[in-house]
Amino acid sequence: MSNLFTRTQLLLGDDAMECLKKSRVAVFGIGGVGGFTAEALVRSGIGTLDIIDSDVVCESNINRQIFATTKTVGMDKVDAARERLLDINPDLILNTHKTFYTPDTSSQFDFSEYDYIVDAIDTVTGKLELIMNAERCHTPIISSMGAGNKLDASAFEVADIFDTSVCPLARIMRSELKKRGITHLKVVYSKEKPMTPLKSDESSDASSMLRKRQTPGSTAFVPSVCGLIIAGEVVKDIIKNG
Repeated sequence: MSNLFTRTQLLLGDDAMECLKKSRVAVFGIGGVGGFTAEALVRSGIGTLDIIDSDVVCESNINRQIFATTKTVGMDKVDAARERLLDINPDLILNTHKTFYTPDTSSQFDFSEYDYIVDAIDTVTGKLELIMNAERCHTPIISSMGAGNKLDASAFEVADIFDTSVCPLARIMRSELKKRGITHLKVVYSKEKPMTPLKSDESSDASSMLRKRQTPGSTAFVPSVCGLIIAGEVVKDIIKNG
């Protein structure tokens, strides 16, 4: 095993590290949550990673997104991620997709190719489509619930979606998944009640007044913790089922 991962190998053993190296994981959304998940997976020895995101790095991402720096502003997020992730592990097989995942773009992906899927996207329609495709292919998936407008990083829990409470996004997802016959979904969520963000100077813009929802507030330490918990669950599940 490469010296890159010897400290992890001391805890997990040779067989587990080989299992991780042979595994392919897809991370849909590499923002505040998914970015930290992707990097932790690479640092854990995952051999093949797909990252899916259509966004461009902007200054407002810098406070919470690991691939966002003053040098990467203006870059496609997957390109910024590629540079950093291959600096961490040059032997990583990295597939980048500049795609906004929706029901219309889901046909671009063969979900049977993945050993695990991470749902770190923001839209309910996208999350539902992703979960349904994972279900059809019997591919394990873990979903991030709401991490915005929260301050307590210690409040995150790993649970089945149908055992969650408080989280508004989880409530919507429970209802929609039940309609679709989904009876189980592993998620990371928080029981912390979301705060109401303060109005910013941008709130008086005509464009912001037309938004359907107010831009959520976020910090460096809440979405990152959610993303790292997700990465840990993926690693443990791959080793357990490998």
